[in-house]
Amino acid sequence: MYLILSIDYTTTVIKLIVFLGNPGQEYKNTRHNVAFSLFDEIVGNDSLSNKFHSIFAQKDGFKLIKPMTFMNLSGTAVSEAASFYKLKSDEILVCHDDSELPLGKVKLQMGGGLKGHKGLKSIAERLGSESFHRLRIGIGRPKYGDMRIFVLSPFTKDEQVQVDSALKDAQKIIKTLK
Repeated sequence: MYLILSIDYTTTVIKLIVFLGNPGQEYKNTRHNVAFSLFDEIVGNDSLSNKFHSIFAQKDGFKLIKPMTFMNLSGTAVSEAASFYKLKSDEILVCHDDSELPLGKVKLQMGGGLKGHKGLKSIAERLGSESFHRLRIGIGRPKYGDMRIFVLSPFTKDEQVQVDSALKDAQKIIKTLK
């Protein structure tokens, strides 16, 4: 497991966990949807509902959303949930793919740059702050080629083994945030 903590998570209260991705069968199991896969593993089919332009669940004291707004408009869903529950940005954890991290690595941090991630940019714009927590799941970078095509491509079978391990690590990290 690869984990860096930039703040004391024993005193931080996370109330909302957001899992970024794109809705639709054509995006299922793509690199950009690795956080959707994490949501699916954590929640399964337990008491799902539609709220805040998202698939919504409550589990282990957290409110969990999987926005159905497409990645680039994720801020809509997050700001609606934050407003409804009267949450500050530092009470929100956003789980997302990260091409700056090697495949299969996981990093938990507070704030940080948006690094060109349009989902994070949308959230920061709608919340008016970049001060939300992030659980970054490494998808690696292409050796050559278009980044957009890369993030919308599925993992190979060999890569999926590393991704599955990263998702297990991510679940362990989330459990420590209770």
